[in-house]
Amino acid sequence: MRGVSHAHTWYTNQTSSFANIKALRANTVRVVLSGGRWTPNSASDVANVVSLCRQNRLICVLENHDTTGYGEQSGAYTLDQAVDYWNSVRSALTGTEDFIIVNIGNEPYGNNNVSAWTAATTSAITRMRTLGFQHMLMVDAPNWGQDWQFTMRDNARTVAAADTQRNTVFSVHMYGVFDTAAEITAYLDAFQTAGLPLVIGEFGHNHSDGNPDEDTIMAQAVSRGLGYIGWSWSGNSGGVEYLDMVTNFNPAALTSWGQRIFNGANGITATSREATFFSGGGTDTTAPTTPGTPSASGVTSTGASLTWTASTDAGGSGLAGYDVYREQGATDPLLGSSTTNSITLTGLTPSTQYQVYVRARDGASNQSAASATTTFTTTGGGTGGGCTAAGTVQSQWGGGYVVQPVTVTNTGTSGITGWTVTFTLPAGHTLAGSWNASVTTSEQTVTARNAGYNGNVPAGGNAGFGFQVNRPGGNTATVGSYTCAAS
Repeated sequence: MRGVSHAHTWYTNQTSSFANIKALRANTVRVVLSGGRWTPNSASDVANVVSLCRQNRLICVLENHDTTGYGEQSGAYTLDQAVDYWNSVRSALTGTEDFIIVNIGNEPYGNNNVSAWTAATTSAITRMRTLGFQHMLMVDAPNWGQDWQFTMRDNARTVAAADTQRNTVFSVHMYGVFDTAAEITAYLDAFQTAGLPLVIGEFGHNHSDGNPDEDTIMAQAVSRGLGYIGWSWSGNSGGVEYLDMVTNFNPAALTSWGQRIFNGANGITATSREATFFSGGGTDTTAPTTPGTPSASGVTSTGASLTWTASTDAGGSGLAGYDVYREQGATDPLLGSSTTNSITLTGLTPSTQYQVYVRARDGASNQSAASATTTFTTTGGGTGGGCTAAGTVQSQWGGGYVVQPVTVTNTGTSGITGWTVTFTLPAGHTLAGSWNASVTTSEQTVTARNAGYNGNVPAGGNAGFGFQVNRPGGNTATVGSYTCAAS
């Protein structure tokens, strides 16, 4: 799985999100549903979700959010009540076993009475099978999904044995508990050693309980062949708005987190393959024909239009689109993707030579050979790029505060390829962590440079990062000003 969560139960009108998530190359979407803790999603609504999943060739993980934080959060439902909900919408799920996974209950225990998780989860699986569900089942860990007491890890074999179909996958959510590579690899090692199936069912680049190591999470998932599902597409609130991957459900407005999970190292674009169910059961192993040599026109300081002769596909899954790469040695960066044989590139660097080529891909994610390259040079950038930076104090407490986001704005007339923000910590304050930037400190001076995936900022565009600071008790000062330099 290479996917993201979508908060459907709170945004039932955002049905275009399914196509938009697919267009960014995800193969999976985890859909938030409710059976009554929030406005219930009826059987007809679930049937529409299922239809959207099928139309957009997405594996859909349907999850009941009612159980979140049971035992610790007021109003949370039991896993038994979650099974009641699945039974009430069973008519919408019959015959969908090939592309629908049932995530019985989201984060079904908080941090209280966690030992009850094993029996409750075992009972829920047994009831689902008794009711006739033939789907793959997904079960979340307790401790708000993070399993820091290792209840799921240590009892997973017992729970797996309760499934008569042996078709249950375990889901761990990785936030602040998983802020080091050692913690991440140790947890994944335990399931690998036990021979039990695991998915990273939620994770983020930042969280109020700490700074997850998303780079290791994604790299380990790819190297081990594990699925991951990031949280979440859009619509977050309550202080975790920084977990939005796009702004206001607009797929053209990727946030820094969205850029990271879709276009960064080990991201969705580079590692996702469409489920073979949607491409004739995986029988298509024939790549599309090689596209024609791209032709460049309309070259500006930050963009260019390319066209090429279309590919054909004889494998049966159909031509899905094209990817445009820059020839750059050992690692060729992806400049953009298109469903047609043309594209308008944006965010390029002024006065820079680009050598580009095109590869076609089909519905089974077979990729063609590279086209011949074409070369063009962007024009000069006029007055060039400049930038400003402004920070927002997201939350604070007696001993510290979080600044998120620090918004970097390109105030110039051309794109920039990098930025450096400097600021001074008040006396007695120390940096506790940062994200979406490479940060160094010298006494009280902090220098934050763009990460590898958020340095290119078009004229008028924005990038962002965040950081956390420790301060003496009773001190209410925060960072007051920032300076920014573009490159």
